[in-house]
Amino acid sequence: MSTIKEKNSETMKAAMKSGDKDTVGFTRNLHALIRKKEIDDKVDLDDAGVQKIIQSAVKQRQDSIEQFKAGGRQDLVDKEEAELKFLMAYMPQQMSEDEVRKIVDWAVTEAKAAGPKDMGNVMKLLMPKVQGKADGKLVSQLVKERLG
Repeated sequence: MSTIKEKNSETMKAAMKSGDKDTVGFTRNLHALIRKKEIDDKVDLDDAGVQKIIQSAVKQRQDSIEQFKAGGRQDLVDKEEAELKFLMAYMPQQMSEDEVRKIVDWAVTEAKAAGPKDMGNVMKLLMPKVQGKADGKLVSQLVKERLG
């Protein structure tokens, strides 16, 4: 199975051959983000490290989409949504809210959490299980509901 970096490179080559300028731009942007992190940290990123970069880029796109919608810039919303869709293809299948609720229930029970002050312990158990597979805001919100 190829790595995310290899898959991105193959996608870039195919997009260049077919003349798909948007996909070429998306793949180059992702490649640049990965290379920057590798050069800054002097490491060769594995798939987990690349997914963290993608996750950060996904959050940026989501924030941009909200801002552009508020500003009435549908052209920029469309561009950001297209890039978001491209990035999401590299992320693992996202968990449903019900799946996240089940894991939150497990973590609360496991941590013997009694109230909001135990949120840190619950999150410590949760994050390794949901990292990259669920939105952090949703996880935090569900934990607060459960402990509230």
